[in-house]
Amino acid sequence: MKRILVTGGLGYIGSHTCVALIEAGYHPVVIDNLRNTTFSVKESIEEISGKSLEFYELDAKDAKSVSNSIGHLDGVIHFAALKSVGESIEKPIEYYTENLESLLSIIQVANEKNAKSFIFSSSATVYGDTNESCVTEETPLGKPLNPYGHTKILGEKILQSGKQKFKTILLRYFNPVGAHESAKIGELPNGVPNNLVPYITQTAAGKRKMLTVFGNDYNTKDGTCIRDFIHVVDLAGAHVAALNYSEKMTEAVDVFNVGTGKGNTVLELIETFEKVNKLKLDYKIGDRRTGDIEALFTDTLKIESKLGWKAEKELPTSMKDSWEWEKSLGHYKGLI
Repeated sequence: MKRILVTGGLGYIGSHTCVALIEAGYHPVVIDNLRNTTFSVKESIEEISGKSLEFYELDAKDAKSVSNSIGHLDGVIHFAALKSVGESIEKPIEYYTENLESLLSIIQVANEKNAKSFIFSSSATVYGDTNESCVTEETPLGKPLNPYGHTKILGEKILQSGKQKFKTILLRYFNPVGAHESAKIGELPNGVPNNLVPYITQTAAGKRKMLTVFGNDYNTKDGTCIRDFIHVVDLAGAHVAALNYSEKMTEAVDVFNVGTGKGNTVLELIETFEKVNKLKLDYKIGDRRTGDIEALFTDTLKIESKLGWKAEKELPTSMKDSWEWEKSLGHYKGLI
């Protein structure tokens, strides 16, 4: 059974990817410093999968401790990073330090362990202030709008430079939403949510007074921003597909956008949430938010043709799963 190091494996995307790896016959080896998650997630992954999860509470920046703890490796999926766009503007040095040092550390570990594959958690933020609404992997990287996005660009460049022992795949995520259908794992925001859907679910649950929609005067069908919302379970599956593909790829590095190929407006997302869950959400229209671009979604031709992967879950399923997860949160301690 192939052993895959999953850094940040108890986080939102990491936890769902661990489940997908186990289901695909891989053995995830998880490290997480629990800064933005809780140990309860490990137990939930084990409940879903029926398998014990190999876990080490370690900081990804500590290459020596990681290397000494984890044993043999066949591949790496690197999630561990700080990820709040707003916080990155307030604490840029912390973001550059945390996100780049952890990556360099895990590259060192991967080379020491002779790992064959390295899957990097990148982001559509690398396209920055692009003028294209529908981007492909060939779309030029834009001017970064925030330090978080810049750390992803720099991370990609680090992995593209120099000769590594492993094959590298860069996965540029669009907007992950939803939760596992069991409602045992999902997004666990620490404090005020940075992402839209947790803010929606917390507003519906009465934890937040009101949701603010930032701007309704964009050149879109209803005036609100358009994004490519992908179910986190589909996104997790893309990592398994990337691992499988890495075993036969000839190039040293390849890059894939991971989205649905469809854009939805913020108001469409809210209306879908209300409809599938039979709820009415309190929201107001606010001013545009600095740094928000009008529309961004991806062309999926490359990932479908080369990885054989395609998003399957529709937006109503994502919104239903998000609400079921929110309602189940009573059993999570320490972050709520």
